[in-house]
Amino acid sequence: MKTRFLFPYYFKFVGLALIIVIHFPIIHLLQLMHVQFDESDTSLFNYHHVFFVLTYVMIVIGLLMIAFSKEKIEDEHISQLRLDSLQWALYLNYAILVISLIFTNGIDTKDIMKLNLWVPLVFFIIRFRWVLYRLNRSLN
Repeated sequence: MKTRFLFPYYFKFVGLALIIVIHFPIIHLLQLMHVQFDESDTSLFNYHHVFFVLTYVMIVIGLLMIAFSKEKIEDEHISQLRLDSLQWALYLNYAILVISLIFTNGIDTKDIMKLNLWVPLVFFIIRFRWVLYRLNRSLN
């Protein structure tokens, strides 16, 4: 994986801030206030749709920044681990997606497709961080 396509190292912290400091408090604040969106409004710019788009875009951008930011020391071995983790995450995600689509129908399918927007990034981040952790532990 070419490192010229990776974000700088500090983007990892920007992504974490985007998810933890901005996204989660907004979601929890709206839940505490018991905000109910008008489901009957089907226009493109209703509050429910805009809120949904903004939260999912915020999650995806934050996860992309976390997943594809450089490490402090980015060498060939780290690049290979990154590539292997990405491949593993995509295989796992699509296996779960196919199984989920087979055993669900209707509105559940829509929710599964929404989750599929960011779940591969989460699988990748977990796998990559776990492999790096094991590598660093074995070196020590």
